[in-house]
Amino acid sequence: MSQSVVPAVEEQKLDTSPTLTFEEYRVYQSKDDVKYELYKGKLIPMATASALHTSICEFWVYKLQRYLAEHNLDLVVKTSVGVRTEDATSRIPDVVVCTESLWQQVLARPGSGILDLSETPLFVVEVVSQDRRADYVLKRTEYEQANVPEYVIVDPTQNRQRVRVMAFPEGDDVYTQVDYLPGEEMESVVFPNLRLSVNEILAPPLVEGLIKAEQAQLQKAERLAARLRELGVDPEAV
Repeated sequence: MSQSVVPAVEEQKLDTSPTLTFEEYRVYQSKDDVKYELYKGKLIPMATASALHTSICEFWVYKLQRYLAEHNLDLVVKTSVGVRTEDATSRIPDVVVCTESLWQQVLARPGSGILDLSETPLFVVEVVSQDRRADYVLKRTEYEQANVPEYVIVDPTQNRQRVRVMAFPEGDDVYTQVDYLPGEEMESVVFPNLRLSVNEILAPPLVEGLIKAEQAQLQKAERLAARLRELGVDPEAV
């Protein structure tokens, strides 16, 4: 009796998705509400962020904006901004810090807001989501090759919680990394006076509450200054 022969290798499913150049990606208009990164010419859909993911990003923006203002730095903090890392690859970090002049260049261009190859950000943050390999391996290599001075990975995953800081040692072009664990305080390399509690990064307080606390302190200081002036004392001289 003859028997049918089962192929030793099954036919592989071909990738029929379109391949885009970077310029095509810059003006690409999605027909859905999904954001896409570009990886070697292919559109990569980004998962909808969890509530914790969103809170972590908001906390970073809050802390960075106040740090930049306190130190009078001509830098901006943005979310949903692309960073081109290779010829046909463009990522969308969770948080990006770049110069004001670079941001003005982006504003003046049509299409998506993307920093091009010659427009390197100073600092990027990625919060780990479903694709851990992309954040820990692929993007690390891309940001390193694109000469991004500091790349921070925030990993809130249970039993893997950490904040990993990657930056270039002086005179070197290869990232070194430091892992900060719960209970510790992370230190930025690009912003040497920026120190944040890992516990707060991983489980941040509501930014709205932080802003309310700021306003309460300002109002308290204003009332004190007004009382001193009533007593004939110059608050600036105290």
